[in-house]
Amino acid sequence: MEVLKRILLAVFALTFANSVEARVPLDCPLRDAPYSTNSPLIDILLSPAAKAVVDSHAPGLLRGLPPQMFGPVAPSFSAIMTLRGVAGFAGKAPESVASLDAPLAAVPVTAADKVARCARYDNDRPKFVMPAGRPRILLFEKMTGFRDGPSVDAAHAAMLAMAQKKGWAMVATDKGGAMNPATLAKFDLVIWNNVSGDVLTLTQRDAFRKYLEKGGGFIGIHGSAGDPFTFWDWYVDTLIGARFAGHPMAPQFQDARIMVEPEGAALTSGLPSDWVMKDEWYSFTTNPRKSGSTIIATLDETSYNPVGMRGQQLRMGDHPIVWSRCVGRGRVFYSAIGHRPEVYSDSRHLMLLENAVSWTTEGGKQDCSANPYP
Repeated sequence: MEVLKRILLAVFALTFANSVEARVPLDCPLRDAPYSTNSPLIDILLSPAAKAVVDSHAPGLLRGLPPQMFGPVAPSFSAIMTLRGVAGFAGKAPESVASLDAPLAAVPVTAADKVARCARYDNDRPKFVMPAGRPRILLFEKMTGFRDGPSVDAAHAAMLAMAQKKGWAMVATDKGGAMNPATLAKFDLVIWNNVSGDVLTLTQRDAFRKYLEKGGGFIGIHGSAGDPFTFWDWYVDTLIGARFAGHPMAPQFQDARIMVEPEGAALTSGLPSDWVMKDEWYSFTTNPRKSGSTIIATLDETSYNPVGMRGQQLRMGDHPIVWSRCVGRGRVFYSAIGHRPEVYSDSRHLMLLENAVSWTTEGGKQDCSANPYP
């Protein structure tokens, strides 16, 4: 009887493992990538062998990281962090962990590792029936990195209320599987609500990119371009047009003066020429103005203290904070405003977002439709 029980348990375990693997999409972007100090930290934590290398060659590097932020289960800050980033977090030079690259590269990436890496992605395809004759909007809220619940929830409520007031057809999902050609074809616009972490498989990335390049609309809100480490170059360099550098920590939330630029008239209708708002203010390593964006608003750096963690200098001089751009035939709008829940009840911020939806779905001065499709 005991032998039979063990056999049945083994069969059950094997069946369960196979069913889990069958549900996990296996075309996640870094599935086969060798371990390195540039790997997502979450992948290191998911591999006992890779973590053992780190603990052996860099004792204490991972010790003391807050588990509520750096756990191996997404959403987790570990999904948008690398070992080089951890070194910086600890006040060390990122290059101080370079000696880990060789022993990490020697760790084999097993079939189980690949399943574990891909488990934070999904192939779930929600079904939507969208009405014709009015803007159709998908509010996308999948996160594998940092999820700031209050800001995500405040943005969610504000956008749904705005849609109801304006008569837009809006639905929300946290499923990456929604990024497929058939589903995306139902929508004029996709809004990424503080999306953090790498959230799309290779197939989903391709569908989303083609949707935009063929004329779809995109709005990115705050944290959708605020990850310290990203693993999709097209998203940050082409779609957003800028890479996150950091935000102030002295203090984190500050009053700052927002200045509207005349070139953004279609998107700033009804707004004052400048106003003061308290929020978490992003800086970027690259200026979106230089990558072809139309700047909607900038920050007056004399109105706040742009100093980050451990004295990081975040001054940009010319400091865009809201901009638009064309990606192929698609209209793209990004606003770095939006960490504090309170800003989603600020009439000026809401007007800016309302204008952005109108511009991305109905057009305006910056017409992207004549651009060639790549």
